[in-house]
Amino acid sequence: MTHFDLIIIGTGSGNSIPGENFEDKSVAIVERGVFGGTCLNVGCIPTKMFVYTADTAREFAEADRLGLKSKEPELSWEKLQARVFEQRVDPISAGGEDYRRGDRTPNITLFSGEAAFIGERKLRITGDSEDVEISGDQVVIATGSRPMIPDVIRDSGVRYRTNEDIMRMEKLPSSLTILGGGIVAVEFAHVFSSFGVDVTVVNRGPRLLRKLDSTLSEAFNTAAAHSWTTKNSVTVVDAKSVREHDHEAISLSLDDGTEVVSEELLVATGRIPNSDTLNLSSTGVKVDHRGVIEVNEFGQASAEGVWALGDVANHLQLKHVANAEARVIAYNLLHPEDLRAVSHEVVPSGIFTHPQIGVVGLTEEEARGQYEHITVKTQKYADVAYGWAMEDHTGLCKVIADANSGKIVGAHVMGPQAASLIQLFVTFITFGIDARVAAKNQYWPHPALSEVVENALLGLEFNNPAPATIQP
Repeated sequence: MTHFDLIIIGTGSGNSIPGENFEDKSVAIVERGVFGGTCLNVGCIPTKMFVYTADTAREFAEADRLGLKSKEPELSWEKLQARVFEQRVDPISAGGEDYRRGDRTPNITLFSGEAAFIGERKLRITGDSEDVEISGDQVVIATGSRPMIPDVIRDSGVRYRTNEDIMRMEKLPSSLTILGGGIVAVEFAHVFSSFGVDVTVVNRGPRLLRKLDSTLSEAFNTAAAHSWTTKNSVTVVDAKSVREHDHEAISLSLDDGTEVVSEELLVATGRIPNSDTLNLSSTGVKVDHRGVIEVNEFGQASAEGVWALGDVANHLQLKHVANAEARVIAYNLLHPEDLRAVSHEVVPSGIFTHPQIGVVGLTEEEARGQYEHITVKTQKYADVAYGWAMEDHTGLCKVIADANSGKIVGAHVMGPQAASLIQLFVTFITFGIDARVAAKNQYWPHPALSEVVENALLGLEFNNPAPATIQP
């Protein structure tokens, strides 16, 4: 059994841990799938490359509102796939793997295969060739998550897609049913509806993106209804393969007595952590009811010398959170006498659907439960100059603050560049900048889209006078 100073399971954010400060340590990295993890290969990066193409296609389709007459663009599915995968994603993945296997990181050994614990910080790696057993002084679990498939779909035997393979389909389907009402569902609904696919979203909840602030959720559902068909508050009771127009299709029977038939089916009903394949019962590592590994504020699991990060160890399932956790754990591994805590406060999220969404902090409902007096302002894109330029009539910026202190506690943006605009609020909240200071003590370029943020801040009403340091 080969012993290492450090073992890392997973090549997503975990792969970023062994930098130059680890050159004097022996490191094993284990990957059971494609090198680079979910974000690079089947998640954030390729999906947003598809989204950008979808955004552009939709701009063409809606150009008439700007006084433009344009010919409807024709999508080359093969060219889009080549741009995303052959030219970008696949070379990066292969290059990362070659780098870890090469002589530029001689202290690192990359193992391909499925890792499972066989004892305290001891692993068996099952791959294509002979099994290998290794041990380590420290083990970092960064195995991510995978799509959750409902029993009714899995047991039916019907053909279905997930985010892991839908972008590599051989051809663009004429129709697509998306099962789910969360982020993955609405992002792909935007992509494929923009490409001319007849999209139906089947959602068991009362509305799409139900966890959003209610103002945004209601506005988004209204806007989404113009882009694709949504069936809310329904459950799939049966699934089967059928013949339709000389090709195989998938039929879903719903509990409201209706049926949805489409050429392809995308299952986007959530994700589950990849902790169940690790044989954690042999280690003392505890997981919660969802299989998420329990860690303390330093990223340490309940077993000595075991750490965990990313989707397998938090409920946020965001790449930037996994990256932040990896940075903290990398420091803690090298400085056991000076452990730093992982911060999960002020975590923004971007949803790249149509309209685009960016959020950070509390919803209005949550804020009313935590603060005695809050102040809320919703500013429409349509009421600022750049919104006029775009002829945008759905975008909005909602900001929530403590009416007594001026502290911003939540922000919710929906519309073009929402995921970028939200960063302004991330900065304000992170550094405790009074909403009135943020609005008045800096220049806001006119007539940039950021004026929607400025005007939202200026629209807040407070119980106390503004501090004297604030410009009049």
